[in-house]
Amino acid sequence: MGVEAKQTAVITGGASGIGRALAERLAGRGVQIVLADIEVAALDETTAQLAAGGAEVLSVQCDVSDLGQVEGVRDAALERFGEVHYVFNNAGVSGGSAASSPPEIWDWVIGVNLVGVVNGVQTFLPGLLSQGRGHIINTASVAGFAGVPGMGPYCATKAAVISLSESLHHELGLQGSAVRCSVLCPGFVKTRIYESERNVPAGIEDWAQSEEAQFLGAMARQAVEGGAEVSVVVEAVMSALDDGRFWILSHERVARAMVSDQLNWITAGVMPRFDLGAAGQAG
Repeated sequence: MGVEAKQTAVITGGASGIGRALAERLAGRGVQIVLADIEVAALDETTAQLAAGGAEVLSVQCDVSDLGQVEGVRDAALERFGEVHYVFNNAGVSGGSAASSPPEIWDWVIGVNLVGVVNGVQTFLPGLLSQGRGHIINTASVAGFAGVPGMGPYCATKAAVISLSESLHHELGLQGSAVRCSVLCPGFVKTRIYESERNVPAGIEDWAQSEEAQFLGAMARQAVEGGAEVSVVVEAVMSALDDGRFWILSHERVARAMVSDQLNWITAGVMPRFDLGAAGQAG
C-alpha cells in the first residue's frame, strides 16, 4: 500500500520529534493528518504550522496509556476523515535504570511505550481489517535489541514492542490480510526524548529531580545531541511504507552490530561493549 494523497495517518507523539517530522513529510504528500499528543502547547503549535502549510490536520490531546483516550482519537479521526490508513504508534518516553527506578517510573514508561502501542493496535486494527487495507507502524528502538546500562525500563519496553510487532506481522500473514505491520528501530536521533521528565505524571516529580535522574538525563542528552537528524528516520520510514517492509532500520549498521554482539555473547560468552556515541550513527 503506497502513500497517496487523501489517505489518513494517525500519529501519536505527533507534536514533536520523529512524530512531527513524519507529519510534515506525509502532509507534503497530501496525506490527511491526525496528531495525538499529551502536550497541549506543542500540539497546538504543530497543528497550526501544518495547517498554515495547507495540510488537512486534526489534533487530539491524548495520553496513550489510557485506552479510552486512544479510542477517542480513533472516533475523532473517523468522524473527520471517514477512514484511517496509517497508524503510527510513536509516542514514547525514557526514564530510569533497571536497578533503582521506583515502581512508579516502571508504570509510567511501560504505560506509554508498551501499553500505548497495545492500545493503538487494538483500537485501530479492527477498522483496518474491516476496510481491507492499512498499515500499522510501531516505534521501537535499537535499544530493543539489547539491554543498555541506565535505560532498563526503556529497553524492556522497546524489546516488547519489537516482539509484539513481529507477532502481529506473522498473524496478519497467516490470515492472508492486506493490512501490514512494521516496526521502526532507530538509534539515537536529535529529539527531546531526553527531556521526557517534562511529562512525568503527578506524584513522581521528585524522582525526576533526583541525582540519578539528572545524571541519566545528562548522559541521554549527550547521546541524543550526537545522534542522527530526524530526517534520516523519516526517509527510512517513507521507503518502508512504499514497499511494505517490516523492519525499518534508519541506523542499520548499529542494529546489525548490536544483534551480532548479542549472538556472540550467547554463543561465545563475549560481553558486548557499549558505545553510546556510535549508536547515533545512521546508515
